[in-house]
Amino acid sequence: MDFLEPDKTLIYLRCVLASLDDPETARLLDKRQGATRDAVTERMRSSTYVAFVTSRCIGEAQTDFDKALTDSAELKDKHRAAASETEWNWWAACLLVLFPSIVMLAIGGLLALAVAAAVAAAVLFTLFWRGSAAWFNLRQSLVAAFWGAAWLAQRVELGACAARWGEVLEEQGTRPVVGQVVRQMLGDDPDSLFIPGNYEGLRALRAPGYFVDNEALQQLQRKVAHIEYGTIAICGPRGTGKSTLLERCVDEADFGVLAQAPATYTPQDFLLSLSVRLCATYIRDAGYEVPEFTRLSNVRRLLRRIMSRVWQLGRWGAFALPSTALVVWGLSASARSLYSQYASSVADFVRTHVALLRSHSVQTWQGHAAIASVLAVLAGLAWWRSRHSSWLPSLLGGIWAIASTPVGMALCFGSIGSIALDKQVQQQVRHIQPETMISAGLLMVAWVYCLRFRDSGRALQSGRWRIALETIFGPLAFVSGIALLLYLVNNPQTYPILADTENPLRLAGAIGGVLVARAGGWRPRPKEPELVTRCRNHLFRLQTIQTSSNALSTSTSQLLSLGTSHTTSVSTVPPNFPELVEEFRDLLGRIAKKKGAQNKVVVIAIDELDRLGSAAQALAFLSEIKAILGVPHVYYLISVAEDVGASFVRRGLPHRDVTDSSLDDIIHVQPSTLKDSRAVLTRRCDTLTDPYVVLAHSLSGGVLRDLLRYGLQIREMQEKSQSFELTDISRHVILDELSETLAGFRTLLSKQQWTRDTSGVLGAFRTLGGYLREPCPCTFFDLQLALEQFAFYGAGDRPGPIAHHELGDDARQLIDEASAYAYFSLTLLDIFSARGLERRTQRAAEQGPDGDPERLADARQELGISPYSARPLIDSIRKAWSLPLGPSASNHRPRSRAVSCPLHPQPIGRPRTPGHG
Repeated sequence: MDFLEPDKTLIYLRCVLASLDDPETARLLDKRQGATRDAVTERMRSSTYVAFVTSRCIGEAQTDFDKALTDSAELKDKHRAAASETEWNWWAACLLVLFPSIVMLAIGGLLALAVAAAVAAAVLFTLFWRGSAAWFNLRQSLVAAFWGAAWLAQRVELGACAARWGEVLEEQGTRPVVGQVVRQMLGDDPDSLFIPGNYEGLRALRAPGYFVDNEALQQLQRKVAHIEYGTIAICGPRGTGKSTLLERCVDEADFGVLAQAPATYTPQDFLLSLSVRLCATYIRDAGYEVPEFTRLSNVRRLLRRIMSRVWQLGRWGAFALPSTALVVWGLSASARSLYSQYASSVADFVRTHVALLRSHSVQTWQGHAAIASVLAVLAGLAWWRSRHSSWLPSLLGGIWAIASTPVGMALCFGSIGSIALDKQVQQQVRHIQPETMISAGLLMVAWVYCLRFRDSGRALQSGRWRIALETIFGPLAFVSGIALLLYLVNNPQTYPILADTENPLRLAGAIGGVLVARAGGWRPRPKEPELVTRCRNHLFRLQTIQTSSNALSTSTSQLLSLGTSHTTSVSTVPPNFPELVEEFRDLLGRIAKKKGAQNKVVVIAIDELDRLGSAAQALAFLSEIKAILGVPHVYYLISVAEDVGASFVRRGLPHRDVTDSSLDDIIHVQPSTLKDSRAVLTRRCDTLTDPYVVLAHSLSGGVLRDLLRYGLQIREMQEKSQSFELTDISRHVILDELSETLAGFRTLLSKQQWTRDTSGVLGAFRTLGGYLREPCPCTFFDLQLALEQFAFYGAGDRPGPIAHHELGDDARQLIDEASAYAYFSLTLLDIFSARGLERRTQRAAEQGPDGDPERLADARQELGISPYSARPLIDSIRKAWSLPLGPSASNHRPRSRAVSCPLHPQPIGRPRTPGHG
């Protein structure tokens, strides 16, 4: 577009519109009042912004464009001046000169054109000598044509410079400035706007390709690099990414096996499953198929195998038989000619050498050739000794591999090169005209290039369409090849060369040479490695029960009914646990030794060990499988619960258990920091801005599983609220999570014993839960009031619905936990639901570490330990954010409802107070 219209104003406007269409900017438009496409365009067209944007792009591109614009204007003025001085139509006069010249060149050639030019020069000189007006008009027409051609060339240069300057203007000028203008027009907190985008990464929690390196992975890599082999435990809270870390390590290992340890597994069943996985993984890694144990009968399996072979043979024969028939048909005449020409000579040669061989054999048999006898004896002994070695087949195979390629290529090139030695062909080549050679060469070049483009594997990208070059150049290669063949066949100069009687034989020699050369690279399928066979046999033993029966019956004739019958049945016994351990260690040791010789890493990862109920059960299970640990050159990675990790770190103190002798080291996977959470969410969804990342990180406490869940919930709440503002979306997310959490606490409280005096807390639960189920604008103040009353219940000496000492221990613990979580939710609501988050974040950061957003996730983690330690931390956070440390909603009750509510319409004539709905 810039090439066709090289105008600075139009180029600037196009760059502004293109910058507005940029996805990063377009998704911010129309999200707030005043930040529209037309408003941004109008502001960018002002003289101030035009000067500012163009000043950012001063450089070579703008200098070239200005120079080309000036030169184009000068040439256009010269052209107009020359055209205005002639009385003739300048372009018509030029056509009258050009058209006869072209006709003369086409009819008479260069000589006729030269003669016509000489005559025209003489006529022009005569007109010039006489001072005729025709000479003046013709001269000015030619001058106008010259300046017009110069202007056209300069116009092309101007278009190219305009296009280059437009690219620079958009890249360095309008795009960043338009982005800044849009953010300015959005007002405060532009990053708090929710930007719709692709959230597939949040939906696929375990999908590959979204892993982000963290401190735990780096620590594990360091530990693996410093030990030769051993057992490393990975502990941490649930949901922090232990399973993902194990999967990443297994994927990156040269040989890895990942096994799950669900709670229903006994140690023997687990080891049986692990052995099966180990064997199957190694068989696949070696390039062989894992045997399948099906329920089909032997007859059905045999029929299926036969049908598969028949299908493969039929498909092979559908191509092989017609190809062979065509080749034999084409070479039949040449073969008969060769047979008639050389049959007698070959027969005489064979008879002569067979007679000579018979004579030597008879002499050796009769003892007249002592040396031959000795050589025959030595050859027999050598052949017998070679029965256990493969030196002879290896020697023959090596000779064949070395000699087949040069022999095949010599046969191929010799067959083709024999054309140059054919006297008849040489005589026919001399009669080929240059035009024929040029035409055939062009067709050959077109055919070769079409083949190259067809086999390049590239594609043309046009918007959403991707067109493979094979689709375009495949038919073109076929057409060009056919055209080349038809041209050579139909041309009388090249047809005798193609029709030479020895060409089929030459072609057969070339094909035979190529086949011999390619056969040199063929190798028979190697024998199955011993370790693969052991794994296959181990699978058969672990997954099948083998039974063998033998029967022997002896009897006399039918007249005598005397006889005996013996039957023997043998069946395999499933291996017990000690045998499984011994076989597993032996097989894994062999695999690790082979991989270690190749400098490869072997990893066995055992996941979900933290799901085995209590810590005592996990330790008992670890004690049972301890026998398979410690295999040389094998790294065991085991995910365990935090209490198992705590037992290991207390080694050396007055505490000793199975972890002391089973584990070599341990890695603690901590909840992610805000930096890690930002990297994870950015990797999975690049449109989630920083305030929403902080919100998800605070709610999850850095637990990766919950982090992704809250990231997806933010998208869900945006669709529910139909708002793009953080204040609305965060309110829905926080209140929805609070509603689900309090519902769970209410279920636990229902199992406690309550009296008339202590049931008031259930009423507070019911009231708050009622507001949370259907939050609406008209009841938000009542919700805030109920939430503050419950959140500050039990905080110090603040009064609650009932006296604290009247509750049982379990009920009091549940109430304190629920109240502390409500206090945390109230803090998040006060921080994220109010406007000016960016300004308030900076102000809180000035108050010290307690104002860091990371402290919100720390408070969420502390809630999982104790509500009593979490409350002081939340108090310090509220102080840093300048939030009240007590109920404040009762001091700001509105007198009337200021907004309309679709759920609670206000009756006509009856004003409603929000606190009495």
